[in-house]
Amino acid sequence: MKTYTSFIEIEKDLKKLELEREIANEELKIVKHNFEDILEPMNWINSAFKMISKYGVLLMIKKILK
Repeated sequence: MKTYTSFIEIEKDLKKLELEREIANEELKIVKHNFEDILEPMNWINSAFKMISKYGVLLMIKKILK
């Protein structure tokens, strides 16, 4: 536990903690926004389409090489 010798030290630490809390809140907002983007159905459809197209290209190459 830190021992304070003046009110200036206390105010300095309180300001530091307040800024750290604000930074943490902003980081949580970013994480929430990214999570919401991941859950959008359009993103799932795009991901599925990409996987299907890659699989189709592989099948086409395999058929050509036979």
